[in-house]
Amino acid sequence: MNNQRRKIRFLVSWVACLWVLEAFDQIFLRGRLDLYGIQPRSVGGLRGILFAPFLHGDFGHLASNTIPLLVLGWLVLLPGVTEFVEVTLLVMLLGGVGTWLFGAPNTVHIGASGVIFGYLGFLLLRGVFQRSVTSIVIALGVGLLYGGVLWGILPRVAHVSWEAHLCGFLSGATVAWGMARGAGGRRPRRHSL
Repeated sequence: MNNQRRKIRFLVSWVACLWVLEAFDQIFLRGRLDLYGIQPRSVGGLRGILFAPFLHGDFGHLASNTIPLLVLGWLVLLPGVTEFVEVTLLVMLLGGVGTWLFGAPNTVHIGASGVIFGYLGFLLLRGVFQRSVTSIVIALGVGLLYGGVLWGILPRVAHVSWEAHLCGFLSGATVAWGMARGAGGRRPRRHSL
């Protein structure tokens, strides 16, 4: 139980840091930190790969990301803090690079939704690749709760980075595949005679 409390504190502390940063940006900098988001195919925009998940347009933007970050983040965190950090960093890096490469020109992409979609892709596909009962049950639950947000990977709403959503989702799926493969999660090949 003590281990679970530490995980909860870790996750809540991470999300609380996002709120403190957004409050600082809104109150003292009037949103100027948002310029440090991903700016596709701009050398200066590369820094956004690391910064974008921590930056939000306003409190409403951050509020809409908070519950999915906590719920999906908790499910990624269940196996341990090390796996959570590894998944989060890989999703940020791969999804950020994808957004930088394929995002619309002359735009700035900010927000944790790329990470959220990365968690979604990871949790859904981990069940497929690991083939463990726990992973499959989590994948089914996540699919039921959050499957509808997959429409967010399509260019439907102006000023919403569907590119970050799509690249985040694909990066999460890639991380799930890589982790399952690294852990021996692939089925042995069957040879026919």
